[in-house]
Amino acid sequence: MAFTPNALLTGMANMVQAGLALVRVEGMPEVAAARPAALVDTLLPLNQSRATMPINTLLAEAGKITSFAKRFFREGFRPRYELAELLYQCYVVGYQSLPMVGITGFIMGLVLTLQSRPTMAQFGAESWIPVMVGLTIIREMGPIITALIFAGKIGSSIGAELGSMRVTEQIDAMEVSGTNPFKYLVATRVLATTLMLPLLTILADVIALYASYLGINMKGTTTLALFVNNVLSGLTFGDVLPAVLKTFFFGFTIGLIGCYKGYFSNKGTEGVGQAANSAVVVSSLVIFLLDLLAVQVTGLLGLN
Repeated sequence: MAFTPNALLTGMANMVQAGLALVRVEGMPEVAAARPAALVDTLLPLNQSRATMPINTLLAEAGKITSFAKRFFREGFRPRYELAELLYQCYVVGYQSLPMVGITGFIMGLVLTLQSRPTMAQFGAESWIPVMVGLTIIREMGPIITALIFAGKIGSSIGAELGSMRVTEQIDAMEVSGTNPFKYLVATRVLATTLMLPLLTILADVIALYASYLGINMKGTTTLALFVNNVLSGLTFGDVLPAVLKTFFFGFTIGLIGCYKGYFSNKGTEGVGQAANSAVVVSSLVIFLLDLLAVQVTGLLGLN
């Protein structure tokens, strides 16, 4: 028998009714028979409100992030421009991510090649490995894996950095001194992540394809020129353009959510940790949603 909220509440009401019957004393008014139903009617709205709380919280958070994005577009491109800070953030974001992106790209290309080779050999299609690996990496694996690594490394770093500045009241001090903290701290970091993630993705794709070339030569022999020619022969404009464009949206999302979580973090050291953690979790979820949306859009445009 399945237990539902209605059945559980009805059972609780019946238990209350039975308990009142046992302790009834002289002078106590009779409890109406319809009391359990009235109790259920009272408790059910509370149960339903609790069930909808996660949805309401999610929608409220999405609305706040949207307002934060609107503020970025409203203030981020107005003079005065923080070009020096933007260049510094581009350097920090790109430099910090290079080792992880390079190692991840190399392992990704090598594993895809080694895992697919036995299956392709069964059908006598080993010559198609460069095409298959190239399409897989450039269209999906490269952008997604690089964005997730980027979110874990940079998104958490931004959330923790701005969160600590909020806790130590550095952001409040900037507002008092006349400096626009949103333009200096948020706009520069969001632009840096938006610009650097596509470049890091291209680098990861190149490293992954070279690792695939090495993987093919572990049990065979092929030249680098032939490998590159096979990869390029399987790619079209519809494969490359959507993959590059969506990395801009991934980078924007990671920077925006990281800044939002840090900028409005709770007071105390616990708030800094929560800001860093939630920045990674929310960014990763939104990346997958954006990728799903990109697949649908490219399908409607006939680019798949």
